[in-house]
Amino acid sequence: MAKVVIAGGTGALGRRISDDLADRGYDVVVLTRSPKPGRHRQVQWDGVTVGDWAGELDGAAVINLAGELVDRRPTPANIALLTSSRVDPTRALVEASKLLANPVPVWIQASTLAIYGDAGESRLDEASPLADGPPQMTDVAKDWEAAVEGANTSRVVILRTSVVLEKGTPALERLLLLVRLGLGGRVASGSQWTSWIHIDDWLSIVRWALEPDSAASGVVIATAPDPVRNSELIGRAAQAPSSPTCAADARIHGQNRRVPFAQ
Repeated sequence: MAKVVIAGGTGALGRRISDDLADRGYDVVVLTRSPKPGRHRQVQWDGVTVGDWAGELDGAAVINLAGELVDRRPTPANIALLTSSRVDPTRALVEASKLLANPVPVWIQASTLAIYGDAGESRLDEASPLADGPPQMTDVAKDWEAAVEGANTSRVVILRTSVVLEKGTPALERLLLLVRLGLGGRVASGSQWTSWIHIDDWLSIVRWALEPDSAASGVVIATAPDPVRNSELIGRAAQAPSSPTCAADARIHGQNRRVPFAQ
């Protein structure tokens, strides 16, 4: 049975990938500051220092999703919190990996497409240059990715993820709340692009990256191939209260996906 240690496993994405991998036979261990009874084995850590939890990395893959929610005003204090909540756990994991006799077989390091900033009409890929700010979240993401340098691992996958859409995810729930409150109008011209990915596709990409013979290495962008304009995103979300689902079709990894705007 393959073992995977997940930092940030109690967040929206962490819970989904933990359940998904456990369903497929993985031995899932969640690192958390506050262990609670649940389906998966939880091991306490403080997200800053190396402790007894470090032994869990022996022979295990690592998925690092640790970090505070980004839905905050871009104040210096919030930017510092967003940075430290990502960099500190990553550095702790890196230091713990250095104690291992054998390298971590694969390390999936979360990141964000916000690292590219606002690219306007340009189509981006893994080789595109990074933006010069703003501090939230572009600069935060740069520090987040840099923190994994030096990890004792055979393969690092830096997963730059777009907005993950599914009922219950923070981004979609906030969007639907604004619409229901009558505050869901387009932003400025509404022509800005929004990159997105369905949760099922995100899970598929993580599973692919975990495979021992996977070609995934270095930077991998996790997004649907067709972004939508802000006005379209808002328009589809506005239909949600009057219909069970409103969906945009996407094609990724050869599968049809639907972006649900469910009540």
